[in-house]
Amino acid sequence: MEGAVFERVTLNRPDLRFPFAPNFVERIQGQRLVNLTRRAKFLQAELSSGETLYMHLGMSGRFIIEGDSKLTNFTHEHAANPKHHHVVFQMDHPVQGGATITFNDPRRFGFMELVGLGEPYRLDHIGPEPLGNSFSGPVLREALKGKKSKIKAALLDQRVVAGLGNIYVCEALYRTGISPRRAAGRLKVAETDALAGHIKDVLSAAIEAGGSSLKDFSNTDGKLGYFQHSFDVYGREGDPCKGCEAPIRRIVQSGRSSFFCGVCQG
Repeated sequence: MEGAVFERVTLNRPDLRFPFAPNFVERIQGQRLVNLTRRAKFLQAELSSGETLYMHLGMSGRFIIEGDSKLTNFTHEHAANPKHHHVVFQMDHPVQGGATITFNDPRRFGFMELVGLGEPYRLDHIGPEPLGNSFSGPVLREALKGKKSKIKAALLDQRVVAGLGNIYVCEALYRTGISPRRAAGRLKVAETDALAGHIKDVLSAAIEAGGSSLKDFSNTDGKLGYFQHSFDVYGREGDPCKGCEAPIRRIVQSGRSSFFCGVCQG
């Protein structure tokens, strides 16, 4: 999509998780996608108009790419029901040719938001990228300073660190030996240093394994991820801990399941 023009934009419904921006089609159609990047779990598409299109996949969203022969290396037919094709971008690239990019989302937890140049947005105040150079033990320690909330909830707060989800927080806390019930602001220096390192390690291992396929997630080539086969604690309630063989426990914190070992993370 980068460098291509939105030749035609089609909305097959008035909303996804949230309503589309006013004049959504007119504001995108005819614009060139200048730069496509990521921030936390959002795709950021900078348009030639100066506006930015933010796209979030939600729980079940996916982009299906169909193009001419120049795009065959990037084309894969996902097993997706056409009734869930909600947004269709017909792109025209000066080198690669035409392509149709379809957003399919059965549960409609995904969304697209269009933000004008200089307008405030929900990503303005989120924390550093966990795999970036700006994230480290001292940075994490400063973000947690004085927090009375539990460390599990604090790590899911996007203002502390961007893009961390429930699975990887559980796994990183286990590797660090920190209980999810610990007060975030009371971690020791050595613990925050180790935690920041394990967050990076867990995410890197998950990326290497192609992600975690618990329900309908698949990679860009249509294959399932395999990191779920390496989970130490997540989803393993009652199973023996890999470290001490005590049963893995599950508690609910802020409406989310926390999996941990009561011995190794005591």
